Amino acid sequence: MNPYHVFKVVPLSVLQIMARFVAWIIILLPNLSIVRTISINLQLVAPALTEKQKHNITKDIVRHQCLSSVESIKSWAMSPEWSVAQIQEVHNKEILIEGLASPKGMLAIVPHLGTWEMMNAWLNQFGSPTIMYKPVKGDITNDFVLQGRARLNATLVPTDGSGVKAIFKTLKQGGFSIVLPDHVPEPSGGVIVPFFGVETLTSTLASKLASKTKCALVGLSCIRRTDGHGFDIYCYKLDDPALYDRDASISTHALNQAMERMIKEYFSHYMWGYRRFKHIPILKNPYQADESTIAEYVRTNHSSDVPPTDNSIDNNDASL
Repeated sequence: MNPYHVFKVVPLSVLQIMARFVAWIIILLPNLSIVRTISINLQLVAPALTEKQKHNITKDIVRHQCLSSVESIKSWAMSPEWSVAQIQEVHNKEILIEGLASPKGMLAIVPHLGTWEMMNAWLNQFGSPTIMYKPVKGDITNDFVLQGRARLNATLVPTDGSGVKAIFKTLKQGGFSIVLPDHVPEPSGGVIVPFFGVETLTSTLASKLASKTKCALVGLSCIRRTDGHGFDIYCYKLDDPALYDRDASISTHALNQAMERMIKEYFSHYMWGYRRFKHIPILKNPYQADESTIAEYVRTNHSSDVPPTDNSIDNNDASL
């Protein structure tokens, strides 16, 4: 039996307690890679934060990321019906329904925000999406994730040219797909555009699919409720004409701006422990740079003057 199956019998509430404890330990070890990555990301995207604000939000980010990890594993271990039952409220659902009805198909834009894996089962109720899947490291882990996703209605395709063609065909037939567009692509699959004011390599996949098919674009996030009881889904209508521009730099920049608006509402729920800015012109890889080099880059190059709006910046999230 796959050892991950133990997550099927351990209650979610117990897993969340364990995740909070692990997060507490991580915060006590500031030299850990995840804490340093969060620190660098905050320095890049929100340089105006005070040290106190950075400390508070770092704690919240670590907690949310630990919680999302165990919640995702729990969702893979359980039936789709269990995951669907965790969704308490869907905000602006009519936006999703309208997008799904588009004869040109729909592309769900899902940043690494909240517990997106919990939302997959709920979203699969509306059809059979085509989704790219990249095998994870380790046969045991990969088998477990594949088993979890095989329970859904989704058609999994590889993260290569054949997968792109499969998604394109699905959209052309009026179907839908789900894309996480904020991962770091290979240089050949991206362009340098701003993300939170930082010029960085950004994937062009979603933008190219949109410009070629004129499909509906709907932003989605799955956020843990502050009362601790389940999750809420938020739907965002992405209809800026620039999202469909044939110039990949213009459309990708517009998509980054759309994701920024989604992320700023729940800033500490975003996966800031991910090394999103590995390819920055001038600075190159900030995760391999010293603090003075990063500080000088921010001083001379940062262009964003819009702070995140998540209230956890000034106050720790009591629900954690």
